[in-house]
Parts: sequence; C-alpha cells; structure tokens
Amino acid sequence: MAQRDVERFERIVLPHLDDAYTLARYLLRDEHDAQDVVQDAVLRALRYFDGYREGDARAWLLTIVRNCCLTWQRRHRSERLAVPFGDDVIDRVSDSRETDTLAIERSERAMLERVVSELPTEFREVIVLREVEGLSYKEISDVIGVPMGTVMSRLARARKRLASALGLDVREAS
Repeated sequence: MAQRDVERFERIVLPHLDDAYTLARYLLRDEHDAQDVVQDAVLRALRYFDGYREGDARAWLLTIVRNCCLTWQRRHRSERLAVPFGDDVIDRVSDSRETDTLAIERSERAMLERVVSELPTEFREVIVLREVEGLSYKEISDVIGVPMGTVMSRLARARKRLASALGLDVREAS
C-alpha cells in the first residue's frame, strides 16, 4: 500500500475509532474483546481500503466492526457463560469516600448498561448506533444491512423494552 493511501486511510477512517470501540463494547459486552475486534476490523479496513468508495467512512467502518463482532460471537459462543470479574469491581468496593450522588449516578448508569446489554443483539445494536453513536436511520440501515423501516421498527421495540425493564410507564402516541 502506498504511503499516500495510508495517509488517506488515517485521515478518513481513524477519527472513527472511538465510535467503532463503543459499538464493539456494547455488542460484545467486554472491553478487552471489543479492543481485539476493533483492531481486527481496522486491519481489515486497511487491507480492503481500495474498495472504499468515498461514502460515509464512519458507517463503512462500523459495518466492518459489526461484522467482525458477529464473527467473533459465533467463534466464542461457549465462552458467553463466563462471568467477568475485573479490577473495577474491587476499586468500587474499596473506595468508601464516594459521595451519595456519585454512587447513585454510577448505580443508574450500571443499571442502564445492564438493561441495554440484556437486549437481543438486533435491538441492542440499533439502540447503540442511534442513541450512543447518533447515526441516522439511513446510516443504521447501511451499517446493519436492513431496510430503514426495519431499523425504525427495531428501534421502537428496543426503546419499549428498555422502558419496561427500567420500570417506566410509556404510552403510545395517538
């Protein structure tokens, strides 16, 4: 690959690494696996960068990340039953100087992350792409490869499930 192509790749694709990681983290539910998958996705993007056609680089990279996540999940299906226990749990237990407000915010965020992580993949990915990444319905449609109507339907059902799981009373607009 020519130096000029590498520079173009760095300029166009690399600014979207945080978004790629966020999507992978939500889909895989593990920060280390997400890092590995994003690394693999970026290498694939670089390898096939000559196929990129000056469209939305963010959507293009997120599509590659999504596909790498799905491949990773198929390969590691049996590992899903493992329960992660990291240093962050120990840190939270040992820091008794936390203010009540901070503790409540962390609790609410943890509950929201848990509820999102329990959604089926097709709902979780549209929620993350829309509400976390801020993609349009069209961009989400391009990333996950389904019609825009399906995106809107999945998003509505995902929001309804989230509201229900969080104990919120949501009524349909009439």
